[in-house]
Amino acid sequence: MHPSQSPPRRSDPSERVGFRVASFADLDTRTLHDLLKLRVDVFVVEQECAYPELDGRDVEPGTRHLWLARDRAPVAYLRLLADPGGVERIGRVAVARDARGGGHAGRLMREALTVVGARPCVLDAQAHLVDFYARYGFTTSGPEYVEDGIPHVPMRREAAATAGR
Repeated sequence: MHPSQSPPRRSDPSERVGFRVASFADLDTRTLHDLLKLRVDVFVVEQECAYPELDGRDVEPGTRHLWLARDRAPVAYLRLLADPGGVERIGRVAVARDARGGGHAGRLMREALTVVGARPCVLDAQAHLVDFYARYGFTTSGPEYVEDGIPHVPMRREAAATAGR
């Protein structure tokens, strides 16, 4: 930074937030720790879901970890899984509590769908987020169900939905 420039304000959560994507093999140990901590903080602690957060899918060759980071610290995260039949699966979408309201989830979804490209994509949305995912071309693909005490809805975005976006 040039001496005459002021440092960036810290009050705007969207400042200096960069997008990252990596396979498991490309994650350094500190980044892996920080991503898993964000997931545990949101899903296990905040949502009080005692479930096996480490499910073995993070290390699969087709899995990609996507996140937004401010000064190396992740503020939003999701993972993309390669499901059978060329279908991508979005999961573990999380935004740090102190970063919510800054548009990070939307930005992360747009980035993820760029990575997905023309392939069909599925996710299991928490029921209160159905309208959020619908903004990105997802439609309900099955009945609501309860997982870990939280209502979920399966959703799908067909490959044709990516045309012209």
